[in-house]
Amino acid sequence: MISVYSTQGNGAFSRSACFRPGRVAIRLWGLVIVCGFLVAGCASAPKPPRQPDDACAIFTEKPEWRKAARRAERRWGTPMQVQLAIIRRESSFRYNATPGSTSAYGYPQAIDGTWDWYREDTGRRGAKRTEFADAADFVGWYTDLSQRMLGISKWDGFRQYLAYHEGHTGFRRGSYRRKAWLIAAAREVDEYARTYGEQLRRCRMR
Repeated sequence: MISVYSTQGNGAFSRSACFRPGRVAIRLWGLVIVCGFLVAGCASAPKPPRQPDDACAIFTEKPEWRKAARRAERRWGTPMQVQLAIIRRESSFRYNATPGSTSAYGYPQAIDGTWDWYREDTGRRGAKRTEFADAADFVGWYTDLSQRMLGISKWDGFRQYLAYHEGHTGFRRGSYRRKAWLIAAAREVDEYARTYGEQLRRCRMR
């Protein structure tokens, strides 16, 4: 076997061509640090709740979500279950959800223009679509607008979702009537909201 540190000038691994331990160690440590940051980043990224069908399980797993939803409910009057139902339908509770075809992003799937409007109107300039608390407040704000502009009850998950998806102008025009898939989605949101509401009453998390 040929020694890595052979003293013979004509060896396959002469000193002029051998590894330099100091530099190798530095590079290895650099690689370890980079990998550590990547692993830490993946570990700290928010994950969807393990039981998305159960509002009580969601809030037990993520008590900070319950606080955020309750805060939004008190501020805007939109029930926690309607907030959850809309966010579930829009992003499946994924913080970085994106359809790719529009600027919709994050938990609430709000497009850039509407999100900017929300931040300007509420003064929450640092709000992020990737933060559940900000998403819940956004849903509360938008559904409050829908009630004031369109007369839609904040407890009406079906019509609130149609207005949320189509926008206030689109809802007035009835653009949703030509979209059977959207009407089905709105019914799903309404069912989510009803189920979540019953669950929250049973586990006394309202």
